[in-house]
Amino acid sequence: MNTNPLLDPGLLPAFSRIEPAQVLPAIEAVLADYRSEVERLTSDPSATSFARLAAPLEHLEERLSRTWSPISHLHGVKDSAELREVYAQADELITEFSTELGQNRALYVAMQRVRDDASFASLTAAERTLVDDSLRGFRMSGVALEEPARSRFKAVQTELSKLDTAFEEAVLDATDAWSRPVSEAELAGLPPSARELLAGQAKAKGKDGFLATLKGPAVQAVLTYADDRALRQEVYTAYNTRASDQGPSAGSFDNGPRIAQILALRHEAAQLLGLASAAHVSLNDKMAGTPERVLGFLRELAAKARPVALCELDELRAFASAELGLTDLQPWDTGYASEKLRAKQFAFSEEDLKPYFALPKVMAGLFELTQQVFGVQLRERHDVDVWHSDVQFFDVLDASGAVRAGVYFDHFAREGKRGGAWMDACRSRLLDGQIPVAYLTCNFPPPAEGRPSLLTHDDVLTLFHEFGHGLHHLLTEVGWPSVSGINGVEWDAVELPSQFMENFGWTRDALDRFALHWQTGEALPQDLFEKMTAARHFHAGLFLVRQIEFALFDFRLHLEFDPALGARTLEVLDEVRREVSVLIPPAWHRFPHAFTHIFAGGYSAGYYSYLWAEVLSADAFGAFEEAGIFDAETGARFRREILAVGGSRPALESFIAFRGREPEPDALLRSYGLAA
Repeated sequence: MNTNPLLDPGLLPAFSRIEPAQVLPAIEAVLADYRSEVERLTSDPSATSFARLAAPLEHLEERLSRTWSPISHLHGVKDSAELREVYAQADELITEFSTELGQNRALYVAMQRVRDDASFASLTAAERTLVDDSLRGFRMSGVALEEPARSRFKAVQTELSKLDTAFEEAVLDATDAWSRPVSEAELAGLPPSARELLAGQAKAKGKDGFLATLKGPAVQAVLTYADDRALRQEVYTAYNTRASDQGPSAGSFDNGPRIAQILALRHEAAQLLGLASAAHVSLNDKMAGTPERVLGFLRELAAKARPVALCELDELRAFASAELGLTDLQPWDTGYASEKLRAKQFAFSEEDLKPYFALPKVMAGLFELTQQVFGVQLRERHDVDVWHSDVQFFDVLDASGAVRAGVYFDHFAREGKRGGAWMDACRSRLLDGQIPVAYLTCNFPPPAEGRPSLLTHDDVLTLFHEFGHGLHHLLTEVGWPSVSGINGVEWDAVELPSQFMENFGWTRDALDRFALHWQTGEALPQDLFEKMTAARHFHAGLFLVRQIEFALFDFRLHLEFDPALGARTLEVLDEVRREVSVLIPPAWHRFPHAFTHIFAGGYSAGYYSYLWAEVLSADAFGAFEEAGIFDAETGARFRREILAVGGSRPALESFIAFRGREPEPDALLRSYGLAA
């Protein structure tokens, strides 16, 4: 055991030494120690104070997290059949243990004694929140259940954990399974960067020529630029039928039965807890509070966005028919036609911007902005053990030069890596001096020979978004992991810092720090900037109704589940689309089957959170627009009142402490150019 790198007490994981065979022994050892210590604590009559009970539990949980973190991370960024097998087994052990812990009545009673003790009032706000959150967690884990409901609840949680993992793996497998050569003729319309991307996809699979794959950047390139309509249709079909009963891999990785099982089990768990639905479970720790408030929020947004979206679609159809000969605009045409219309209306395309968004310069500009606004500096280290040669590591330094955190960046798409972008915790801040460390993962196109990775503006916003999550974790001042950084923050407020950071990517002053031509060093021309900002709200209505469709589908699916009727996945989606959507995909479209956010990513009955948090983030950025976007005093206040406190107090209190008032709902509409 002493040679198992997963049990190494060092701050950073020794990734090069981690082998799949080490996973189960490490997890089993940590869980055994955890169980033993819990037994000791619950049998100690003096363990009824924060220091004697809650604090030791926090350190036990952090030890489990630090052991699991590199395993879970490698599963997302460097998957293999061997790792996948032990990951599933270890995940099951952890899920069973967590449920067992949540149902430990002796521990619950001891924690309640901490809450009831006279000394509770003298604890810090973070410590009081930790105790209250812990007690709520016990209740939501079925601590009050009697047999056989108690055992059934535990079995449900274990099965859900397995299904979540299987769902995500099916999407990854389906994504990696499909590819097809692209001929020179079919490349018509694709800009040089997209051609290089498809050539790189071929090279990664050991092939010559060009290869279309279902990796995000490749799909986006084809659907946006390929003149060949048949190619667009083929890629669109393959991408939007992944892990389903339709499309080129029909039945091979079908998530349909898993969706039905997941929904049924989530509903059963809610019923066992005495709640009406999985949506009610989800809202137990969110700002919105009630289903009525969520549905009202989404439908009010839809009422304002849908008329705009209908006008945008009419305009797009007219343009596609008159200018592109597409008299029957299909879903695989919309991205292509939209890009052509945008290029015509604003006389620029995303390709015009990419030479000004070289990843190294974007990173440097982001770091400069961070130093000026939040008072911290990022300095690269080259002596850190990483999981891939592309990965970079940076120390985060305070104004004094002291290292206060660390962060890994894994930028590029590759085989065996989950799609999308995310931030995750590697290490949490502890009062004993352990600093927080984060993983920031994206799927940008890799560098081509002779030039750096060139990003779209959307890629830039994605990087800023994930970095906002990173700052939330890295700049916390709370030394109790359960309520530091993003932990303990209401899920519909956790996107506040990330969406807030995106706003900098639209300002001239921020862009001047990194939007420099990768060859000439020329700044982004003013006319191109003006075209980009003029186009910022291009098809904002269409984008917003799509997000509302996702959110309303997710929420209704969990709120309305009836065991007698089953999942009704596609039926609910059809109903939602008839209510709010303007673009209706073909009947064979299987979007839910790859919707990892809600079936494997923690956003079940919570996808609305993105839109809810946009109200907060848009309003928060308004403070910087009023004071100056690099205003250090406003930045210090944001750091102190939002980032530093994490989940140690309600998000609304943190927002009011920063802004001086409650959020204004119209801020979201203003951010989309759809002000009421």
